[in-house]
Amino acid sequence: MIKIFFVLLSSTLLFAKHNSCEFQNQNYTEICNRTVENGVSYEYANKFLLSNLKTQKFDEISYEYLQPKYIQVHKKNEKKANNVLVKYIPEMVEHLKKYSEVYDYAEEKYGVNREIVAAILLKETRLGRIVPKHDAFIVFNTLVVRTKPNTQREKWLLNMGKTNMVSVITHCYKKGVEPDECNLPSSYAGAVGIPQFMPESFIYSEGYKTEIADLTKMEDAILSASKFLHKKAEFTELLDWNKIPDIVDIESKWYDYEFENEDASLVHAKNKNGDKEFKCFTCDKEELNYLREYTKKVLRYNNSSNYAIGVMRLAYEAQKGLKQE
Repeated sequence: MIKIFFVLLSSTLLFAKHNSCEFQNQNYTEICNRTVENGVSYEYANKFLLSNLKTQKFDEISYEYLQPKYIQVHKKNEKKANNVLVKYIPEMVEHLKKYSEVYDYAEEKYGVNREIVAAILLKETRLGRIVPKHDAFIVFNTLVVRTKPNTQREKWLLNMGKTNMVSVITHCYKKGVEPDECNLPSSYAGAVGIPQFMPESFIYSEGYKTEIADLTKMEDAILSASKFLHKKAEFTELLDWNKIPDIVDIESKWYDYEFENEDASLVHAKNKNGDKEFKCFTCDKEELNYLREYTKKVLRYNNSSNYAIGVMRLAYEAQKGLKQE
């Protein structure tokens, strides 16, 4: 009799009609309401947030890597990563030739240099060769469930997690994917596809000759990264490499400067709120004004100074390689 009762109860829950967002976890309530505002049905939002395959799984590795001590380690490793990636410049040149038609289209439409986009894709996933091993929704769900908003950083992590959970649910709903089947392979930070878009940036994704973008396809990754820089960083005019000084020398001097100055920034004297000052490497050097202008745009993709200078170095070398072909 008890067994029959539980079977009936399970069936009732499975086929229950959801017409509101009521959860014991108030963060889930907020996430549900925000997805409904995006056009997601109550039933789908509830089904997603009640899924054992999604909200009852936790990514311990990603949660640990997103803590401050690992973020600092990652920043220190960026310089090493840049030096390693230089050996892949010939691979970048071949990639640029192979997808020249797509890059022609992207440059014409969005005004973003092909070599800068290629450099970003190289840094993010080595032109699609690095396969993500995490699930984006589970990464962000772990953050939302585990994070206690006691500090500014923890508040930021919590809000970032909720925003991206909303984006994942909305994305899968619009694609007509059942919650249990909504699997978005990601980095430990929750970034998806070849260009490593956070789900909240899916609004910048665009398919090449297709209606719906697939960020695991190189053509769509190229166009989407170009659109991102165009829309979010106001990258509208191709950079003229003839106006850039010796980037290899600049990169080397930047690393020395960063080592000597704890609060060093490649291009900024203050943060966006103006409440923290940095020791800016390029700010008082007139000959670097043009470089600073475009490097700021790359920083909208990833706000690490070492990331940005690495992209500029790789792009500079790749465009030289193309000219020599």
